[in-house]
Amino acid sequence: MSNNREAASSRRLPARSLAAVGLGLTLFAGVTFADGHGGAMELSNGSIIGSTCMGCHGFEGKGSGNIPRLAGLPKEVIAGKMLAYKSDAQEGTVMNRIAKGYSDEEIQAVSEFFANQ
Repeated sequence: MSNNREAASSRRLPARSLAAVGLGLTLFAGVTFADGHGGAMELSNGSIIGSTCMGCHGFEGKGSGNIPRLAGLPKEVIAGKMLAYKSDAQEGTVMNRIAKGYSDEEIQAVSEFFANQ
């Protein structure tokens, strides 16, 4: 029985490999989004970050249930909200924690990305 366990554990991917696969899939998702003209969107920091927002804010940031739409809002509105969450000037459920993970430049990039949706 211990030989079977050793064989099974040798076939498992280490955590670092799984993390690398996840990062690769996220980057691939950022590359494969299409723009409104049927062409491939240029991979940018904003599109990579934006792809992670879509889990809650819906496909292309079009909103999902009670979670607000981001697509098409002016970039100043999106950036202002994100910066308010980051500084705790705006209360939120998880957005305060999420916003703190991004630099001001990354917030500007993702705001521009959603403004252009």
